[in-house]
Amino acid sequence: MIDSRARHTLGAPTLVVALASLLLSCSGSPGTASSEAAPSGRDVRKTASASAAEESPAPSAAEPTPEVTAEPTPAVEKVRDVFAGLQATYNDGCTTPGNCEYFLGRVHDELGSLDKSMKADPQGPGHFKEPLAWIANLRAELGGDNSFENLKKHQALLTGTRDRINTWMQGHPEDYR
Repeated sequence: MIDSRARHTLGAPTLVVALASLLLSCSGSPGTASSEAAPSGRDVRKTASASAAEESPAPSAAEPTPEVTAEPTPAVEKVRDVFAGLQATYNDGCTTPGNCEYFLGRVHDELGSLDKSMKADPQGPGHFKEPLAWIANLRAELGGDNSFENLKKHQALLTGTRDRINTWMQGHPEDYR
């Protein structure tokens, strides 16, 4: 320990350096008895951030970092879940004033979701050949025009496609239960 006379003659900065040197020499420098006692054999003076940097080195210029170019694709709903939404349209219709636009848009959207679900189903699109063909026919008739006027013009085909798919699905209960 440094006595009080040395403290006054060395000055505060020198004293700090001297104390730091003493602490470091006692903390386990390589080749000292205290370093042999360290359980991991590593220099215990390293900070946590230095240890983390050793464990996960930064990529070098020679190693390009992978870039994420696309958003992860959202999971497609199961056929049974989308079919339940399509069945719920049976409780609605164009009979209520002001509701027709919502109803036809919803049936159209549910059929589009069902198309995606059937194509992504583990059984493959071949299992849903007929319903997918009916939806494709509807899509062709609509010609990409999903406006209310066009949906109203094709209302019978829209609801007819829904009804045909409902009948087909009733014959395939394993697909919706």
